[in-house]
Amino acid sequence: MTDLNRKALGGLLALILILAAVLFSAAGTFGYWQAWLFLTIFGSSVLAITLYLMKYDPKLLERRVNAGPAAEKQKSQKIIQGFAQIAFLLVIAFPAVDHRMGWSLVPAPIVIAGDGMVALGLLLVFFVFKANTFTSGTIEVMAEQTVISTGPYAVVRHPMYVGGLIFLIGVPLALGSWWGLIAVVPITLVIILRLLDEERFLAANLPVYSDYSRIVKYRLVPFIW
Repeated sequence: MTDLNRKALGGLLALILILAAVLFSAAGTFGYWQAWLFLTIFGSSVLAITLYLMKYDPKLLERRVNAGPAAEKQKSQKIIQGFAQIAFLLVIAFPAVDHRMGWSLVPAPIVIAGDGMVALGLLLVFFVFKANTFTSGTIEVMAEQTVISTGPYAVVRHPMYVGGLIFLIGVPLALGSWWGLIAVVPITLVIILRLLDEERFLAANLPVYSDYSRIVKYRLVPFIW
């Protein structure tokens, strides 16, 4: 196993352990079946994507592994990514607090639907990875990079963020929380700020991106925005 593969799998394991620690400490119990199911769906989906990239696109895997605020080159993105990490933990922790306090009563079919949204969002991210090997974990332009306009990129300009939002909306439902949906609002605003900043960067540094933007008019939601 290569150092990159060990780093990727080790990072995934660390992420699962952190999420589990946040969930069960915030819930105050291990008897939280919604959290166990969510961790299983999330962990298995991300593991499948990681194993695919390990075999078929290790360069993309390397770009995804080297992500986070410290990896960003622009100061604005360092700040945005820092807020994104905090906002993501809020999306995870708030539903667990809801579970502890008993604020929500979410039927099991809705919980399962939420897990379905988690899986669907990650599946869309996987299709983005297949369509665009330049999908870096940071905002940058590589020497050989070109504009991708096929697959999901023919529908919206930021399909990975669409997958991310579907995933994020599904998380509170999967964790059995109606009130947790409120926590999705801050991270949605952070995502919008990131993609707008990303578009300015790409328009200035990636040839023909402006032409692509005129052809594919919508950023996230077809016919709306």
